[in-house]
Amino acid sequence: MKKNVWVFVFSLVMGFAQAVSLPGPVVSAQWLETNQSEVQIIEVRTDIASYLKKPEFAVDKKTGKKFLVEVGGHIANSSLLDFKKVRVERLVDGRNVKFLIPEKADFEKLIQSLGIHSDKPIVLVPIGQDISDIDEALRTYWQFKVYGENQIAVLDGGIFGWLSEGREYTTENVQRNQGSWIAKAYNKDMIASSDEVAAASKDGKLQLLDARQPAQYWGLSKSPAVMAYGHIAGAKELAPELLTKSSNGVLYFWNQNTYEALLTANRISNKAPTISYCNTGHLAAGGWFVMSELVGNKSTKLYDGSLHLWTIEGRSLVSVPLN
Repeated sequence: MKKNVWVFVFSLVMGFAQAVSLPGPVVSAQWLETNQSEVQIIEVRTDIASYLKKPEFAVDKKTGKKFLVEVGGHIANSSLLDFKKVRVERLVDGRNVKFLIPEKADFEKLIQSLGIHSDKPIVLVPIGQDISDIDEALRTYWQFKVYGENQIAVLDGGIFGWLSEGREYTTENVQRNQGSWIAKAYNKDMIASSDEVAAASKDGKLQLLDARQPAQYWGLSKSPAVMAYGHIAGAKELAPELLTKSSNGVLYFWNQNTYEALLTANRISNKAPTISYCNTGHLAAGGWFVMSELVGNKSTKLYDGSLHLWTIEGRSLVSVPLN
C-alpha cells in the first residue's frame, strides 16, 4: 500500500515538473506548434464567421509561391472568443459607460464558456494582419492579468502568420464543455481612474501615453465614441502603427531594444510610471503591453474607458486650431 502511495506521489510531482512553462508574454508559431497539446488556445476575433471558413490562398504568377489572401479556419482545439463580448457597458457614477472591463463574475463566466480551465497556460491568437486586431488580443490579455492570470501569452503573427507559414488548421466546430477558470485576484493597480489621469495631466508625476493615430491625437479627426477633439494635456503619443513590423503582410512584435528606442524617440521614458489611454481602451492595450510586458515597466496602468469616459465626464482635451 505504501509503495502505491509513493508511486502516486512521484507521478504527481513528475507531472507538475513536466508541465510546460510559457517562454514570455509572446510565443512564436514554432513554439506553439511544439507545445500545442500543453496549452489552451483562445482565438480572439471580431470577424467570428472566419473561424469556420476555409482560408483563401492565391499563387504568385512570377514565383509560383502560394500566399494567404484571406484568413479562415483556426488552430486545432482552439476556442473562439468574440471580441465584442470582451468589454461591457457598466454604470459609473450614474453614467452608462461602454467598453469597460467586466466584473469578476462576468469575466469568469465568459472565459468558462470557452471551456478554459485554470490548470494550463493560455495562448491568445489575434488575426495578426492589423494592429487593431492585435490589440484585441492585447486588451484581452490585460483583462486576464487584471484578474490574476499570469500563465498567459500572445501568438506572434497571429493566425495570419500561422497560416502563411503553412501550418495545419481546421474548420471544424467543436463544442466545448464548461470550463472551470477562476480569477485569482483583482489587480486594481493596473487600472487608472479618471482622477488619476487628471492628476497626471496637471502635475506630470505620471506620464500619459496616447496610443492613437496622430490625426486623432492632434484633433484633426476623432472617434465617434469620443465627445471632443484632441488629446489630454501633457500626453505624449506613441502611434499604434509603430508597435509592430510587417513581413509579407504578417505583423510581428519588435525586440525590446527597438521598443526602447521608439519610446526615447517619442520622448517617453521606459521607466517612469505611465498611464496608457486611447479612445475606448482598445488601442491603449498596445501601449500598455509594450511598456509593461515587453519593456518591463510594471508601473504602467491602462485607463479603462479612456477618452470615451473622459469626455462623457465633461473633461477637456487640447488640439491644434482648425480653420
